[in-house]
Amino acid sequence: MDLSVLAGLLARPRPARLPDHPMVKSGVKDRRRRTYSCGNSSRFARDSLFIPDVVAGEPYALGKCSRSLVIPANLRSSITMGTDHRIEPISLDQAGLQTTSALLAHVFPSAAHFTPAVLDWQYVQNPDGKAVGFNAWSHDQLAGHYVTIPLLARLNGTEEKALLSLNTATHPDHQGKGLFTRLANATYERATELGYGSVIGVANANSVHGFTRKLGFQHVAPLLALIGAGPLRMDAVHDVPAFSTVLHADRLRWRLAHPVYRYAVASSAHEVLVLSEKRLKGFRFILHQGKGLDGSDLPRVDAPFLRAFIGLDPAIRRSRSLYLNVPMRFRPSPLHLIFKDLTGRGRRLDPSKVRFQAIDFDTL
Repeated sequence: MDLSVLAGLLARPRPARLPDHPMVKSGVKDRRRRTYSCGNSSRFARDSLFIPDVVAGEPYALGKCSRSLVIPANLRSSITMGTDHRIEPISLDQAGLQTTSALLAHVFPSAAHFTPAVLDWQYVQNPDGKAVGFNAWSHDQLAGHYVTIPLLARLNGTEEKALLSLNTATHPDHQGKGLFTRLANATYERATELGYGSVIGVANANSVHGFTRKLGFQHVAPLLALIGAGPLRMDAVHDVPAFSTVLHADRLRWRLAHPVYRYAVASSAHEVLVLSEKRLKGFRFILHQGKGLDGSDLPRVDAPFLRAFIGLDPAIRRSRSLYLNVPMRFRPSPLHLIFKDLTGRGRRLDPSKVRFQAIDFDTL
């Protein structure tokens, strides 16, 4: 053996010792473990947790797989996973918004709506309350961010304070360390203390399983993605939806004052359409469709012939409309409605009784 290689091996720092436990010994491996590759595509057995080699001063810090010890699931609670990340409530001052905007822009470089002005509009100016969320810090670097914003919801006929799960981001240097789960759980704990009863959200195909498996969300249903021509027929339903947001005048005014997106209003079949400027293959997106909507502050346009609708609404009558629900395999990023009860009563939503349109979240 080359002497320089031998010297390097002898000089390697010894791994920090795990807590004494009759079943935690160096070299012990969970026999149920299967072999997986390391790297960004790594997957591990569900009943095991990898504890990579560590050096003194950084006990149990997650890193690359190397001569790893597998800790059986029933022993995890006896081991404290050390971390140098501080979990703190989000800062809503201008400096905090600037820092958050920089992280979001770094993680999502193609997105144009993570400016400080948009964050101030979302996090601070919301008439239903200021944002609730947490940041993860590594020394002076913002490593992770998760935020929810307040709304009023009507659930089973009763109005309650609720939250919309909004932005989440983890800096590439800090991914794979469980920060999203920690930030989300801290947010929901704080939200419960503040009297919020539920969290509603829209997740894409990449994130929906993280919300349902790690954070206890209900997967309510995939959102409809309708494209068609002419009016989208909606009947006047006698039953109040089991879940809907409360679109009061102040919230509507705030929602339509997006710093980046632009909207217009049109009339169609005795209903008011709020239209997004965005289109899909020539189909213009409907932000909201309903009666009694005051869109007087928006420019008025003719109702487009080709339209697109994203959301859920029990009043939709597709059999009387020339609309197609785009198959999931043809959608670039299918969206899913998720729900989490914060009251401890185990409440769940019936997707056939949910009214949730594009105006209720931030995609358009």
